[in-house]
Amino acid sequence: MPVSLPPALELSLDLLRCPTCRTRRLHPDRGALRCPVGHTFDIARHDYASLLTGTRATSGDDATMVQARGRFLSTGTYTPIRKVGARLAADAVPERATVVDVGCGTGHYLADVLDQLPGARGLGLDTSVRALRSAARAHDRAAAVAWDTFRPFPLADGVADVVLDVFAPRNPAEFHRVLRPTGRLIVVRPTGRHLVELRGRLPAMVTIDPTKEQRLHRALDPFFEAAVTEQVEYPVTLTRLGALDLVAMTPSARHVSHADLNDDGFPPDQVTVSVLATAYRPR
Repeated sequence: MPVSLPPALELSLDLLRCPTCRTRRLHPDRGALRCPVGHTFDIARHDYASLLTGTRATSGDDATMVQARGRFLSTGTYTPIRKVGARLAADAVPERATVVDVGCGTGHYLADVLDQLPGARGLGLDTSVRALRSAARAHDRAAAVAWDTFRPFPLADGVADVVLDVFAPRNPAEFHRVLRPTGRLIVVRPTGRHLVELRGRLPAMVTIDPTKEQRLHRALDPFFEAAVTEQVEYPVTLTRLGALDLVAMTPSARHVSHADLNDDGFPPDQVTVSVLATAYRPR
């Protein structure tokens, strides 16, 4: 049976461009998206569209990671992170905004931005089909598209009021291309203190590069200038299940052994959550 066009995807269809032709618009056709010359892209039964072409992008976000992320985020431990990103976005753009979440994962952060902007529509891009199944259901105004964010986005120029990037890969040139001149790029990333106690107990966890901020500045500076930066830092007490999910939802899950997780010192009594959130203006 043909898949009907999901309402949120229909709401954002004018943003999309054929990733093969690069300039031609896509239109719905018998449960798929098609460009005028015939390039065709599936709409999954889970309501996301796959625009990936050529060599398929690989993603570390498998079913186990996505399930762990869903459980952990549902505890509210990262609510202050969610709120600062949504507020920085809402403070800078009109209510009827277009929000593109790059590396959207399960759509957790995009949903909060859309709640802050009642007239806005959202589009999430990610390579993980497991995560996109959740992202397509995260909000009734949020569409989800499978795409490799290191490649040129399948989006028209200057269509976004907000580009959201939370703990995700960055593509500064494409961020700049798809943003309106009055738009904002919101980047949320960890500081060196983020989860420091957890990383101290689990040396195999992926470390945070001490030059991360300098590299971010070098990458974004040709395209953007910082308008405002906020630091969010607070202590949390994790249950054992919460700590296991926090490790399992990240690439660190591939490196940490069961012996480490069963050690008497795991989890630590308290863990520091520490991130920087910056709103950038296009140059």
